[in-house]
Amino acid sequence: MNYGEWEFALAATTRGLTYVGSPSMFDEEAGVWINRWYPGCRLIEDDHRCQPYIIQLLEYLQSERTLFELPLDWRGTPFQLAVWEALNDIPYGETRSYSDIAQQLGKPAAVRAVGTAIGANPILVIVPCHRVIAKNGALAGFRGGLAMKTKLLELESEGAKLLAAAESG
Repeated sequence: MNYGEWEFALAATTRGLTYVGSPSMFDEEAGVWINRWYPGCRLIEDDHRCQPYIIQLLEYLQSERTLFELPLDWRGTPFQLAVWEALNDIPYGETRSYSDIAQQLGKPAAVRAVGTAIGANPILVIVPCHRVIAKNGALAGFRGGLAMKTKLLELESEGAKLLAAAESG
């Protein structure tokens, strides 16, 4: 999927979206992911099947959507799934630290494990791992690269301002 400066590759099962990543790394990243969590499955290009996901992602990139309403077929360890659920609790336009997520999960000493789980998030943007920053406010790792993370945070910051202005006036 291409939209201006944004470029993503998506993969879905019949149950829902399972992977969002960068096109340049898609074959390598998605292949590893699919082989681990969907053994015996193969990727079939089907833009029509991915259309509902593409539409919502485009709406988000155009600041017309702040919340995704689409089925996900994500697989991971119980801890990873808990972390990814916590990511979905971070409101649009806001950030949390890795230690905030660890605290939310009731595992304050698990900051590194939280970071590892966030790094394994297979569904970039939709599961908003870009909203997690270091405790000191610095940007930390992101599978899509720090430039993309910066652009996503800027997009949401501007979108949140537009929403606030619309609600107040």
